[in-house]
Amino acid sequence: MSNTKFKISKQCFNDVYLSQLQNYNTRFNVFYGGAGSGKSHFVFAKMVFKYLKFSNRKCLVVRKVSNTLRDSCFALVKSILSDWHLYDQCKINKTDLTIELPNGSHFIFKGMDDPEKIKSIADIDDIVIEECTEIDVFDFDQLCLRLRSQSGMLQVHCMFNPVSKENWVYKRWFAEDADYNKDNTVILHTTYKDNKFLPQEYIDNLLEMKKTNPAYYNIYALGEFASLDKLIYTNWKVENFDYMQILKEVKDSKAIFNLDFGYTNDPTAFGAEILDEVNKRLWIFDGFEKKGLLNDEIAQKITEMGYRKEVITCDSAEPKSIEELRRNGLIRARGAVKGKDSIINGINLLQQYEIIVHPKLTWVVEELKNYTWKKGKDGEYINVPIDKYNHSLDSIRYGVTTEIGMARTKVKFLDKSLLF
Repeated sequence: MSNTKFKISKQCFNDVYLSQLQNYNTRFNVFYGGAGSGKSHFVFAKMVFKYLKFSNRKCLVVRKVSNTLRDSCFALVKSILSDWHLYDQCKINKTDLTIELPNGSHFIFKGMDDPEKIKSIADIDDIVIEECTEIDVFDFDQLCLRLRSQSGMLQVHCMFNPVSKENWVYKRWFAEDADYNKDNTVILHTTYKDNKFLPQEYIDNLLEMKKTNPAYYNIYALGEFASLDKLIYTNWKVENFDYMQILKEVKDSKAIFNLDFGYTNDPTAFGAEILDEVNKRLWIFDGFEKKGLLNDEIAQKITEMGYRKEVITCDSAEPKSIEELRRNGLIRARGAVKGKDSIINGINLLQQYEIIVHPKLTWVVEELKNYTWKKGKDGEYINVPIDKYNHSLDSIRYGVTTEIGMARTKVKFLDKSLLF
């Protein structure tokens, strides 16, 4: 294997990536994080660097859809070659989307929507997968089987912005029970803060987002796991507060309490919130989520938390459970008021509120980050939420919609009485 002699300054790279520039040993290299972190630019720069050092290698670059490659990955590699004053020394085929370096190493750009052409490519030395979350786990495993060259230093590089925890990448590399070989895998999380080449205007836009939509900032800028455009709730933030002080200071605010039943597969979710209907704010200040609780144990736990005498709005689909709660001391437990399209209408209502979550309620934050809309058979999102990451959120929906619905019913009744 012959080498090409050249020099590239370290100043071309962000410091956070330098340790990976000449790492050719780990088979799986996972680069993820927020927008503007420079992860894609680094991976392609690393591959150009590697392919200039070692001749006659073949790198397959893929995305889910082939027509997205020309203006993304293909354009980025051309830009790097131009910045390094190598563009004119390379053979660049803009029709077939291939690039040959001066030493005979190749980049081949293909979409996963053309699997037969990928199967026909032999002796692949490296694979780069841009927007890895777009392909499915079967596609990924099939790609990895193509990596069987005899040249050595075989690597797969994956880049993506985190999406829902339902995506296979989370389950493979980030879930608590993720089972992968840590000895041959590098996982690196980066954000815009790691990219010294970003223009200030871009950074200012991200910081403005932090003020106007902190939930979206956490996802888009900081690269936390959740769907960017299909998240159901983006109108929330995590903030420390004293709920007793809010009840004293915010006129007409009131505490509400709610419960969603669970047992084996789903947890029981209890929530306590302060509702400010006038200013459209909701503070979530207490609660719990736990599997395997019997109704008497639920009642005992709520009693120990000091809420035995409160009105607790429960999922009305379980009247027997509500009655058991009453018999175990929660005498003001009641069923939620539901109507036609209650889930969608309840979501629409909560979307109108500014939701403030106390930082101790980590499970609520987890749900807010991952509660998304479903995809239909055609791959398009539909107006139906997934039935996951919704236990506390369902509980809160029962409490808020029932409280507001009953309050409005009382107002109508009082207004009507004034006519007599």
